[in-house]
Amino acid sequence: MAWSNPFRRKDENTRTLWGYTFQLTEDHLSEEESRPLKYSYDKLGEECLNILNELDSATKSENVSTKTEVQDPLKPRRTKPKRDLYNLLESHVQDHPKLQELWTQLNTIPEWVDWDQISRGQEVFYRYGGATLTGLAYQSLLGGMAANRVVEVLARTGGFDVKVARHRLFETTQHVLECTKSLDSIQPGGAGFASSIRVRLLHAAVRQRILKLEQSRPGYYNVDEFGVPINDHDCIATIGTFSATIVWLSLPRQGLFLRRQEIEDYIALWRLIAHYTGTPTDPFKTPEKAKATMESIVMREIDPSETSKILAGNIIKCLEAQPPAYVSRSFLEVNARWLNGNELCDALGLGQPSIYYWALMGGQCLFFMALCYIYRSFRSLDQRKITALRKLFWTVIVEGKYGLGEITVFDFKYVPDFHVTTEAGGDEKGQAGVREDGVERRNLQALLVGIACGGAGVYCSIMVASSILKRLPSFWSWS
Repeated sequence: MAWSNPFRRKDENTRTLWGYTFQLTEDHLSEEESRPLKYSYDKLGEECLNILNELDSATKSENVSTKTEVQDPLKPRRTKPKRDLYNLLESHVQDHPKLQELWTQLNTIPEWVDWDQISRGQEVFYRYGGATLTGLAYQSLLGGMAANRVVEVLARTGGFDVKVARHRLFETTQHVLECTKSLDSIQPGGAGFASSIRVRLLHAAVRQRILKLEQSRPGYYNVDEFGVPINDHDCIATIGTFSATIVWLSLPRQGLFLRRQEIEDYIALWRLIAHYTGTPTDPFKTPEKAKATMESIVMREIDPSETSKILAGNIIKCLEAQPPAYVSRSFLEVNARWLNGNELCDALGLGQPSIYYWALMGGQCLFFMALCYIYRSFRSLDQRKITALRKLFWTVIVEGKYGLGEITVFDFKYVPDFHVTTEAGGDEKGQAGVREDGVERRNLQALLVGIACGGAGVYCSIMVASSILKRLPSFWSWS
């Protein structure tokens, strides 16, 4: 939870917004620096998307004109394969100079990349695994819905409608897991490398679609007010929520503080992902710049709208009472409030849980703190935990029957259109109902153990102090 620091000195550069206090520095983005970024974007990625669409259409037309086979009505109908933009780019890279330019850019690793550091950055994600996923879900994603410009794009895709939001969240998590699966995965040709390029081209497709709709029906999307859809500023903010927000907000509010080397490694990992996705990398050049960029976004972008309330509410509803965790709405809301603060969550229209759920959240933090601090103190235990969580997260979120069930290729399925909007979901509970076991019971047990250990510590301290005090008279008389 965001506790205020009673020893903090405040001056003319001190800012407090949404329960977070920071100092302005020369690394913070000014309004003059921020505004142009809202109208610049990844032009090379969009040019390549147009070329790939033309090449793909020509190939399909050729296949249709030469194919004479008639579908047997007694056989199961063949499903249309999902379009994989990465494979499309890889197979046509020699067919156009722009595709070659993009491919060369992606495969030319920047000089600042240290692969040993990138590997350590991947391990940081799993070293604090449960707490990191909690931060991604309830602060990076749900809290990110408070950025009112960004949600105008998300709402137009329909990807956060309550019926599909859970699947959409898992797709985003798959990308993170692929980027942290192994060092090979994030290097050129790996799964994380490929999924980052798919995301880059998907962003170009969404941007292009929204702008075309605005041209045909002015007023559909206000570029002057919101900026170009998925612009450089939005992409910087996205990378920031997955890196800087985790480091300086999510983990500390759960009682976890990274070491300096861990911070440098984790930021370096996401700077590389920014390079792959066509996002400006300079804001993540150093931890100090990354932190200042995050704070600049908090200062100028966080302003919840009615659309923000709808999307935040839908995220809560799509996760409520769902397997395998079966957590209640109140516990989901207390996670959001603990990480984002009451002020922001009130603005997002989230419910106010009872003191019982606040206690459960305290128990969860105690559980994460004990697990993470103990394991990171021993190299062998640390590596064993990282290996186990890599396998567990992938199995549950991607391969499991309650997760995606298959690896997504980020195909363009949430297509913006005039009739596509994101509406608030109903108040019905998940089909499975709320169960009393699982995460909430674990947190209650952790809380009780913490209270018991604290009580035992206090008792032992009193007994030791009492014993010392009893010996003092004899000590003075002897001396």
